Amino acid sequence: MEKQATKGFEHVRRLGVLIGGSGLIGGALMHYFKTKTGDELDILSPNSKKLSLREPEDILSYFRRYRPDFIINTAIASIDSDPKMAYEVNYLGSINLARVALALKIPYIHFSSAAIMPNGENLAEDDVLPLTEGMSNYAKSKLMSEITLRQMHEEQGLDYTIIRLGVVYGKHDHKIQGFHRLLFSVMNQAMPVLFTRRGVMHSYTHSKKLPPFVHHILDHRQEFSGETYNFVDPSPVGLAELILTIRSYLELSRPKNIYLPYPLARAGRLVVEQIVKGLCLLGIEARLPGELMFMENFYKTQTLSAEKLARSSFRDPYPGFSVFSKLPDMIEYYLTRWEHLNLISFYNKDFFDPQHQAEVFLRNPQELLEKMVKDPFPGLDQ
Repeated sequence: MEKQATKGFEHVRRLGVLIGGSGLIGGALMHYFKTKTGDELDILSPNSKKLSLREPEDILSYFRRYRPDFIINTAIASIDSDPKMAYEVNYLGSINLARVALALKIPYIHFSSAAIMPNGENLAEDDVLPLTEGMSNYAKSKLMSEITLRQMHEEQGLDYTIIRLGVVYGKHDHKIQGFHRLLFSVMNQAMPVLFTRRGVMHSYTHSKKLPPFVHHILDHRQEFSGETYNFVDPSPVGLAELILTIRSYLELSRPKNIYLPYPLARAGRLVVEQIVKGLCLLGIEARLPGELMFMENFYKTQTLSAEKLARSSFRDPYPGFSVFSKLPDMIEYYLTRWEHLNLISFYNKDFFDPQHQAEVFLRNPQELLEKMVKDPFPGLDQ
């Protein structure tokens, strides 16, 4: 650790290693630690070429070189990964990182998922599914990680904290998964009716709220060591209400306000799976979104209790944020991004380009040139 003088006193500058920094959660953490913590923290975020969770030698050599003060693991294999990938990345990789943290006697922050929890309302941290062979590869590997981390804490003294997430939403998700897959489906008018039933509720997690929490638990290890926290917005969200709100913002006519029964949805998924297999046999690359393996969850309520989090010393820096309050901002961001990538055909410039810069660029570039020269770069003159 590096000591630095600041206004007459010395403080310790901590070095952390973040695994999975290119994802939605990891990216939010990287941005926060680089812009909000000043000289207090340094973060390294090696990609898989520098440090592969599937190679113990990579892990050992990397941590022998840098010897960080804490480890944060947000890396996950795709939710539809095969057993080998899910085991090596989600389970073995996470436990190898925990072993390094134990050897270095440093905190280990591990991100987990509500996929390991049953359906139901107001689920507490202890409400998890039994470990069975019939679980999905993703849920099984995440549950095994939590079980092993708890054992390492009880038997060997591992200093860990598990952060268990609901449906994560926020900007800068470049993989189009989870909530953003739902947003993409509605935006691209690929959802003709509602693939859910009335009254189904889920818990959501805003990615921007996570970095301040991680920072807080790193500074308060005595309180948070050996603990698991459901990190979700206080109020659950109705899936049908969310879909129809997205539709309303986009001024679309689909999906229709018709609830498709689960047996029909499941039968339709099986038909599409057979079509995809047929295309693959013809040499045409095609695959279903991994989220479809959790289609049953679209029809069942799962809400997580945030009571333990509320009782802790952490205070939400964005208490007014919810998936509904952030929808206009997210729709503008993702609609613009996906349209520019030619992923969708629908685009309403008047609503989502209020400054009409794209139109000016097309029709009057000289105006933009003059404005660019006159306007100072924001922030540098302050």
